Amino acid sequence: MDDDKLLHLYLSRDESAVDESIEKYGALCSSIAYNILKDKQNAEECVNDVFFNAWNSIPPQKPKKFSSYLAKITRNLAIDSLRKGNAKKRGASEYEIALEELGECVGTDEVEQKFDESTALCAINSFLETLSAKKRNVFLRRYFYFDSIKEISNRYGLKDSSVKMILKRTRESLKEFLEKEGIEI
Repeated sequence: MDDDKLLHLYLSRDESAVDESIEKYGALCSSIAYNILKDKQNAEECVNDVFFNAWNSIPPQKPKKFSSYLAKITRNLAIDSLRKGNAKKRGASEYEIALEELGECVGTDEVEQKFDESTALCAINSFLETLSAKKRNVFLRRYFYFDSIKEISNRYGLKDSSVKMILKRTRESLKEFLEKEGIEI
């Protein structure tokens, strides 16, 4: 089912919208939640909350890209769960590793807060537009979806070392770009 039909189901308050959404985007949401939480049970609870939140927010929301909308809800709920300590510690999650990597170019103090600032968000979006599709996708898979290096290399048919190099160079370029934009690091 395409996203326009899914949105129509939500807007008309048809309860099958949730089942259809789970079928189409459940795996995506599960992957994001697990990459952040590193705990299957907590990730499943998070994903259940994602579709509950989508049901409660549409309407009045009418997202332009439904998959991105669900991904953002998933990401935010999983990060909130991690911050509240609901996630069991099983080593560093991809979220924590990715934030550490980004700390190299945007500073380590309150990395999440820097991304919430509208000026930084606009600058980062502008930076992403300058990247090739491959570099942008690799960057987003790592720092938005929190995919592991191995998952990214498999997805794009690259060697792990190539993915690491793309990410390193992109972080360096991002740091330079933010400095030129006058955003303090």
